[in-house]
Amino acid sequence: MAFFSKNPIEPVPDVETKVWACENEECTCWMRADYSLKETPDCPICKSKMTQEIRMLPELK
Repeated sequence: MAFFSKNPIEPVPDVETKVWACENEECTCWMRADYSLKETPDCPICKSKMTQEIRMLPELK
């Protein structure tokens, strides 16, 4: 069953967000800092160190 709405979908605003990004140039892994379980996490994919960055990402509520 399909659902159609005449109401336009509100765009989600982008906000500056702290993220952890993998230092390995071949790995594209990153995660939001708010969802990290460790203070300084290692990359869950390649086990390299991660550095903190700021990215423009959609706001999560």
